[in-house]
Amino acid sequence: MHYCWYNYFILIGLVAQMTTGEYLKLIDEVNENGKYKADWESLSQHKVPSWYMHDKIGVFIHWGIYSVPAFGNEWYSRGMYDKDVREFEHHRKTWGPQDKFGYKDFIPMFKAEKFDAEKWVSLFKKAGMKYVMPVAEHHDGFAMYDTEFNLWNSTRMGPCRDVVSEIKTECEKQGLTLCASTHRAEHYFFMNPGRLFDSDVNDEKYRDFYGPAVYSEEFDPKVIHKTTADTYSQGASQEWLEDWLVRTCELVDKYQPSVLYFDWWIHNHSFKPYLKKLAAYYYNRAEEWGKEVTINYKHEAFPPNVATFDVERGALTGISPIYWQTDTAIGKHSWGYTADNKYKSARQVICDLVDIVSKNGNLLINIGPKADGTITNEETEVLLTMGEWLKINGEGIYGTTFWKQFGEGKVNAKDGFFQDGDEKNFTNKDFRFTYKDGFLYAFQMRPSKTIKIKTLRKHIPHDYLIESVELLGSDEKINFTRDEKALTIKLKSELENDLPLCFKIAIG
Repeated sequence: MHYCWYNYFILIGLVAQMTTGEYLKLIDEVNENGKYKADWESLSQHKVPSWYMHDKIGVFIHWGIYSVPAFGNEWYSRGMYDKDVREFEHHRKTWGPQDKFGYKDFIPMFKAEKFDAEKWVSLFKKAGMKYVMPVAEHHDGFAMYDTEFNLWNSTRMGPCRDVVSEIKTECEKQGLTLCASTHRAEHYFFMNPGRLFDSDVNDEKYRDFYGPAVYSEEFDPKVIHKTTADTYSQGASQEWLEDWLVRTCELVDKYQPSVLYFDWWIHNHSFKPYLKKLAAYYYNRAEEWGKEVTINYKHEAFPPNVATFDVERGALTGISPIYWQTDTAIGKHSWGYTADNKYKSARQVICDLVDIVSKNGNLLINIGPKADGTITNEETEVLLTMGEWLKINGEGIYGTTFWKQFGEGKVNAKDGFFQDGDEKNFTNKDFRFTYKDGFLYAFQMRPSKTIKIKTLRKHIPHDYLIESVELLGSDEKINFTRDEKALTIKLKSELENDLPLCFKIAIG
C-alpha cells in the first residue's frame, strides 16, 4: 500500500501531540471555565446563529474512498462485506475476494488528482450557496483532514492532501462559511459483516482502520437499521465514546467549523453524557473565536434549542416554531459518486428549497464528486441553474422568515425522513410564502401567466392593504385585482422556463 510519507509500521509508531487522556482533561477544563456547562439546562441558552437563519442554503460534500469503486452508494465499505447486498458479489467479480482485496486497498487508488478547492468553492458561490459542509469522516473511518488520532487520513495516504483545510482556505477567500460533518460514531459497527467470513476486517493489522466492527445480534446486518434506531439498544463502549469525543473536539479545534453535523447513531443512550460535553466544548470554543455556531442532529439526540434539528431526505408538512434543516442530495440513489446514479432536476431542488424556507428551515444540498476530484456534469448543471434562479429570486429566500402560513394549494411534502424520491407535482395553484421587511414574497410553484392567490383575497377578517406587486427579475408593470375570491395577476410577458416565479408584495 502506498503512503505519502512513511510506511504503515512507521506511522503506527507516531505519537499524537496530545494523548486521549490529556484531551479529555482539556475538555473538562474548558467546560468548567466556560459559559456553557455540560448539562441540558446550560446548553439550552444556545441560540441558532443569525447568519445561518439568514443564509438558508448550503452545500454538502460526500467524497472519499467510496468514490473509487463508484458502485451502489457511499455505504460500499459496508456493502462489500455483506453477502446479502449486491455490492458483495460485485466486489468479488471486479476486485477479487475480500480477504485478498479489502476496502483498505482502494486507498492508493483515491488520488484526487483533479481536486481544485478554488474551482469547487467558486462553483458553490455561483450556485448561491452560503455555507459549505465537507464530510470530514464518513462511516468508513477514513478522515479527509489532518488528525493526530486517526492515521488513516487523506494527508498521509491516498491524495496526501488536507481536503478540509483546502476547502476552508477557499471559503475564507471567497466569503463562504465552512462547516463540517463527522460520521465517526457509526464506524463502531459499520464494517461488522466482514466478521462473518474470511475477510481483511478480521486482520488485526488493520483494526485501527476497520474499527472494532462490533458484531452482535443487535448489530446483525438483517436488523441493524431497526435496532440502531432504538435509543435503548446496545450502545458503544466507554473506550470508543471517549475516543469519539476527543476526535470530534480535535476537528473543532483545528478547523473551527461554524456548523457541526452528525448522522443518526449519536441518539443512542450511551452517547448522551458525551454529547453534553461535546456541545459545551464546541460552544465554549466558539465563544473564544467570536463565532455563532450550531450542531445539526437527527431524531432525539439533543433537546430542542440545544442544537438544530435535521431531516434527512425529507421535510416537514408545516411551519416549525423551532428552526430546522433538510439535508438531501442532487443524486437520487447515492450521496457519494456512483457510475449509475440518477439525478434530480434543478426544478425539483429549487421547489424543495422554497418549500423548506417557507416552513422556517434551511436546505443543505449534497454533491458527490468523482474520485479524481471533478464534480459531475449533472450536479454542476443543477448548481448553476440554482445560482441563476437565486440571482433573480434570492431576495425572497435570503434573510426572510416564515409568514402566518407557509403556502396554499393541495400539494405538500410528506412528513419525515426519506421522502424525496419523486418530484412533487406542484400546479399553478400551489404557492409558498416568505416574509421580510414589510414585504410578502409569494412563490408560484408552477408558473403560469394567470396567478390567483386565494390567501390574499379581499375582505378576509382583519384584512390588510396590498400597496403594490412586482415580479422579481421582470420590468413588467404588474397590475392586479382583488375580490372576495383571490388576488389576481395577469402577466403579459412570456414565461422563460418552468421554475417558480416570485412576486414581491407590499402589504400594509
